[in-house]
Amino acid sequence: MNPDTKLRNMTAIYIRRGNEMLMLYRIGSRVVEPSWCGIGGHFEQAELNDPRACMLRELSEEIGLCESDLEDLQLRYVTLRLKKGEIRQNYYYFAALREGAELTMESDEGRVCWIPFDELLEKEMPLTAKQMLRHYMSAGRFDDRLYSGITQENDMVFAELREF
Repeated sequence: MNPDTKLRNMTAIYIRRGNEMLMLYRIGSRVVEPSWCGIGGHFEQAELNDPRACMLRELSEEIGLCESDLEDLQLRYVTLRLKKGEIRQNYYYFAALREGAELTMESDEGRVCWIPFDELLEKEMPLTAKQMLRHYMSAGRFDDRLYSGITQENDMVFAELREF
């Protein structure tokens, strides 16, 4: 590995409501081109060992939700990708929106929309997020496993991440 290789830690949360997923059309990001993403962002220094804290901060900043607005909040995917000399590690959370929770559909980060499940994978999004969501829609949403994924040029290799 190049001694100059840096790490970039990021989180995102994907929130379900019935057969829809809350997505953000992100514009003006330092890392991704304008595209559809979950709600999230980069770790701050105090969050380096706490991806959940980062995700909850981003959730509040971007759409005004807090943990009590969610049900079944779980870390489901941890992925790696080498890009532009950085090892990018993403922590992906999933949850359901609690009935009666109110969220901000306007964000300084971009446009917030509910996307039907059957249209989700048609959206333009970063490669790692798209591969992770492809796996989630075909397998991950039907179980409660924690998966790890290594991003490759046209695919992602998944394995269940188990404690032993």
